[in-house]
Amino acid sequence: MAKAKATRQRRQSAPDANELLVLELQQIHSAESQLTRALPRLSKAAQSQALRACLDERVEEGERVLQEVESALEELEESPGRRRNVAAEGLIADVREHVQEIEPGPALDAVIIAGIQKTEHYCIAAWGTARSLAQALDEDSTVEAMQRALDEGGPFDQKLTKLAEDEITPALLSADETEESEAEESDDETASGDRGGSSRKRKDGRSEQRTGR
Repeated sequence: MAKAKATRQRRQSAPDANELLVLELQQIHSAESQLTRALPRLSKAAQSQALRACLDERVEEGERVLQEVESALEELEESPGRRRNVAAEGLIADVREHVQEIEPGPALDAVIIAGIQKTEHYCIAAWGTARSLAQALDEDSTVEAMQRALDEGGPFDQKLTKLAEDEITPALLSADETEESEAEESDDETASGDRGGSSRKRKDGRSEQRTGR
């Protein structure tokens, strides 16, 4: 009974809008910090120069978002805190794992784009939530900061999509066709070698029989 009562009390002490905004900004700060650290490694693993340029561009945007979030939290008399954004951590860890498993090339580039877009979509949702809360609380500077992030995040996501469609996916399909062609040629050579070996054996066999007579 006592445990159930304590649980009800915790549920009743719901955070207000200001506390929710602080929590959202702290989550954004954690996500951007993790992403900013991970992006240089992903850029180094990418084969496409255009993809590398996009990832480097996102690092710069992330650093600016971090600065503006820190300023927003300071205005609210709060700090970024130490709570780690586990959602962003999972998305980023998934991409980094693929980098260790897949050889550099179009396939890895496609996986990197997919992983970064998933993370970017999460960030876009978080920025939008923070902006709405800030609007309700008349926190104009935070509204402007989150709007800037949204204004850059949307086009960045579209740029990655276009890069995937115009360069990465065609390169991946071309690589697949080349591998299939090489595999077929290898099979043909193996089959031809087997047939040649069998023919020689039969000729040798007949020759031995004639010699025996």
